[in-house]
Amino acid sequence: MNFGKYLVAGLVLAGACISSAVSAQEKWPIGISMPTKSSSRWIFDGKNMEKEFREKGYKTDLQFADDDIPNQLAQIENMITKGVRVLVVAAIDCNTLSNVLQKAVDKGIKVIAYDRLIRGSRNVDYYATFDNYQVGVLQASYIEKTLGLRSGHGPFNIELFGGSADDNNAHFYYNGAMSVLQPYIDAGRLTVRSKQTGMAKVATLRWDGSVAQARMDNLLSAYYTKERIDAVLSPNDSLSIGILSSLKGVGYGAPGLPMPVVTGQDAEIPSVKSILRGEQRSTVFKDTRELAKVAVSMVDALLNGKVPAVNDTTSYNNGVKTVPAYLLKPAIVDIANWKEVLITQSGYYTESQVR
Repeated sequence: MNFGKYLVAGLVLAGACISSAVSAQEKWPIGISMPTKSSSRWIFDGKNMEKEFREKGYKTDLQFADDDIPNQLAQIENMITKGVRVLVVAAIDCNTLSNVLQKAVDKGIKVIAYDRLIRGSRNVDYYATFDNYQVGVLQASYIEKTLGLRSGHGPFNIELFGGSADDNNAHFYYNGAMSVLQPYIDAGRLTVRSKQTGMAKVATLRWDGSVAQARMDNLLSAYYTKERIDAVLSPNDSLSIGILSSLKGVGYGAPGLPMPVVTGQDAEIPSVKSILRGEQRSTVFKDTRELAKVAVSMVDALLNGKVPAVNDTTSYNNGVKTVPAYLLKPAIVDIANWKEVLITQSGYYTESQVR
């Protein structure tokens, strides 16, 4: 028997096994930190990224922080300890991550801010998001169009809601919306009867729909017992649902008292159903599957010694540096185009999910 031949063959096979093991180790684990499960969009974001990373051979550590800042910090620290090579972070509070990100960078870990810009840290490498200013423009333009403001209709009463003040995006949404609405307010064609304007007065902590509902209750009882409200700028769908509950509680939506124009964002199923019922008037659709692909491609480029693709290098200064970003385009959705945008074109939902 030629033992030498079998010995050589065995060594070749062993070498192949070692090579395969090394190859399998080349795809390092990726840490994904999402803010909460209370909004379905963040669940979708996390799952979409897991899917995209898995298809490229990466392992992932996906954590949801339940809108608890210390919890998110602890989860990220745990990811660092476990040896992730890149962190993809959608921050709860965009101003509280500087120290933990310094720990990440000290370990050679790259950081991608996901849909919420992380402020006050030079340790943010890239930012994957939508055109947040344009989201606000779309929401306000829908109000402008529906009320016929360009055609000279009015005056109308409007109330303004903002997102969470610790979310950098909320300021972009609000500023984009006010770029459209402020000229009509200044001209007296839109009246904010509460006089509550500016993010300091209209922000809604943690994007909490119950907080928005309570504020809307107060606005209606204080300023609209004899006056009708014609429009409500709502920056996302969770706030919209709370606002609509308040409006329905005092009779809006009944014959003779139509719903005001209420906007939204994220095209969440409860809000799409509300649009079909004639309650919420619009939402802004952001295909988070595409955002996940952008984030994953950024990570893949970084780990392969390449420069990630970006299309904005000027808009997103986090107080310490301008973070290079890739911006995706949002789209307005209402009763006229929901099926085309959400089902036919994108396949984001099936019709049975929203009917």
